[in-house]
Amino acid sequence: MDINVYRPGELRAVDRAAWTALQSKAHLNGSPALANPFLSPEFALAVGRTRRGVRIAVVREDAEPTAFLPFQRTAAGVGRAVGLGVSDCQGMVHRPGFVWDAQELLRACGLALWEFDHLVEGQAPFEAGASGTFASPVMDVDQGYEAYLSRLRDRSPKFTRTTLAKERKLGRDAGELRYVHDERDPAALRTLMGWKSAQYRRTGRSDRFAHDWITQLVQQLFHTRAELFTGILSVLYAGERPIAAHFGLRTDRVLACWFPAYDPEFAKYSPGLVLHLRMAEAAAADGIAHLDLGRGRKEYKDSLKTRDLYVSEGWVTRRHPVAFGHRARRAPVRALRNAVLSRPEFFEPADRVLKRMGKIRSRG
Repeated sequence: MDINVYRPGELRAVDRAAWTALQSKAHLNGSPALANPFLSPEFALAVGRTRRGVRIAVVREDAEPTAFLPFQRTAAGVGRAVGLGVSDCQGMVHRPGFVWDAQELLRACGLALWEFDHLVEGQAPFEAGASGTFASPVMDVDQGYEAYLSRLRDRSPKFTRTTLAKERKLGRDAGELRYVHDERDPAALRTLMGWKSAQYRRTGRSDRFAHDWITQLVQQLFHTRAELFTGILSVLYAGERPIAAHFGLRTDRVLACWFPAYDPEFAKYSPGLVLHLRMAEAAAADGIAHLDLGRGRKEYKDSLKTRDLYVSEGWVTRRHPVAFGHRARRAPVRALRNAVLSRPEFFEPADRVLKRMGKIRSRG
């Protein structure tokens, strides 16, 4: 393989255009998952402006770009998927039928290993190092919103009926509902991040927006408007008051759901569910094929989904002491976390403890 590694600012316009073209044709070439916006050049370049060590490997055949792998690396040669910790889809964007040697790729990138936790399906050279595979629910709207809603009614009639009734009651009690699919007011984004931070603390989770780089990344992507990639903020208003919002990323085919939150004062109306149905309706009208809800065990995802995609986590490694040491430190932590998340008898007590800790902290 002819492999060149670039810093984000060094990536040529022609290579970036080729990367985007591979994504735009992915659904025609039998690899629709590669159209995910987390695999887009705009996401990798935005992470590169907020984090050190971002690099992009470009593989060429006969001088033509064939594949692109964005990654982050340390001076010691530890490699991670770009945006690891916030990216919900990772892997190599490539032409149909392209096969690569993972060991050769790691050597060319100066990596002892490459770690991932949301590896897209169909990446066999990387999947060989996967330690687990997990469901990532999606909402299919390629046949239109009414078709999606009909499937939802058939599968979960009580859930659908209850959610639509709550939407009507919310409008009666709080004021006429207004949905903005692509809100451009930065104040609305700040409101969403405030709600999300409070939710993280309330439930005992780590507050992602306490990390400056994540806040900066989201703000950058909010202002990113490329032909086939956009940061999109969707807001549900009651009158002039925002009551639920979501910030995600979209390409021409996929809307990746990322940061949803709502005003807890309206929790009894399930405004988050109402918002997702409005998002699905607008996405279908805009030509989106599906909304990717992301990996994670959540009741609302199971209620809204039409099917599951699957992502993997693990490491691709070379025979190198840095790789052995990194895996020895990380593997037990991952195994314990996944055991807790996958088993209700572990997850539910742990979730209750986290929520109690969140309440104690909020009182303090």
